[in-house]
Amino acid sequence: MTAIIYWSGTGNTEMMAKAIEFGLIEAGEEVVLHSVGEVSDDIVEKYDKFAFGCPSMGDEILEEDEFEPFFISIESQLEGKKVALFGSYDWGDGEWMRDWSERTKAAGAQLLDGGLIQNLEPDEEECKAYGSKLANF
Repeated sequence: MTAIIYWSGTGNTEMMAKAIEFGLIEAGEEVVLHSVGEVSDDIVEKYDKFAFGCPSMGDEILEEDEFEPFFISIESQLEGKKVALFGSYDWGDGEWMRDWSERTKAAGAQLLDGGLIQNLEPDEEECKAYGSKLANF
């Protein structure tokens, strides 16, 4: 079973989360989908596979009020977990995703590639394909 946990300001990352969920389900995976405000840090104990979604904010960083504090609280628990990262952006070159990927690998997680980023409105088919890829990870 895979847990998808995301934060979305404009709705783009939420759209990505739902398309990834659909791709996982199509591939036969059981999925739970939550916005970051709906979960606590003990969720990491319940699953072995995660998809975390957060858009690029400000100076290419993770959202600071909800998502970053949550991720800090679970980071040390990710060792050995299978993790996929995703998010949308408006400008920049994806530095936030590269930094986030490095953090996640440094925590000992098994990372599915370098993450999925989408400029503004997501490509639903690409996101579904990422979900399918995660199901087989």
